[in-house]
Parts: sequence; C-alpha cells; structure tokens
Amino acid sequence: MDYFHLSASPDTIAGLSSLGLAHLGDGVYELMVRSWLCLKGKATNKGLHKAAITYVSAPAQAQRCRKFLPVLTEEEQEVFRRGRNSHTAAVPKGASVGEYHTATAMEALFGYLWLKGETDRLNQLFTLMMED
Repeated sequence: MDYFHLSASPDTIAGLSSLGLAHLGDGVYELMVRSWLCLKGKATNKGLHKAAITYVSAPAQAQRCRKFLPVLTEEEQEVFRRGRNSHTAAVPKGASVGEYHTATAMEALFGYLWLKGETDRLNQLFTLMMED
C-alpha cells in the first residue's frame, strides 16, 4: 500500500464516518500548512509552530474554507455537509460551535479527497484558502 498516492474505492470511503474523514483531513491540512509556511518563508524555525497554529485553529479554518465553498462540486458539497453535521463530543476553547463544525466539514472534505487520490483538487482548494 502506498499511503502517499492513495486511490481508495468508493465503497471503502463510504464505509468511513465523517469524523474518520475529518481525523485524516486534519493531518492532511496541517501538513499542507506546514509545507506552505516553510516554502513561503513565513516564519523562522522558532516561530513555525506558532505560525501554523494561526492557520490550523478551528476559527481560522472556518474563515478560510469559506473562500472555496462557491467552487465545490455537488459531491464535495455533500461530503462537506456530512462533516458539518457530525456530532462531536466537545468544542475546543476559543472556537464557537459553528466554527468548529465548519472546520470539521473542511477536514472531512480534505480527508475524502486525500483518500480518493485527488491531490490536484486538494491543492486547488488549499490555494484558494491561502490567498489573501
């Protein structure tokens, strides 16, 4: 199994919960943010972790993912909706319930696209998110 170039079957992906997809998508998004910060020279070594937190917090994710909502396909919108409607046990301090659910939706979508092997689409959505 090549975990960097996935192409999971639709049945396999459908068998995963939205929170499972979000768990995976959280890691995908964090790796993308860390790569982006390093490549853009946005922070020194000492400040990389602090800089990453400003992008991976639930409020930041919720705000940034709104940039790509208009370009989602119907399939992507459905994954996003499922992720947003997932029931979670707790909301982190510093985030509203709405922000946390929106961030979970974004992470579910990123996990979904990662499992499908759609890295070009992940890059498109991430680029839209990071535009200022």
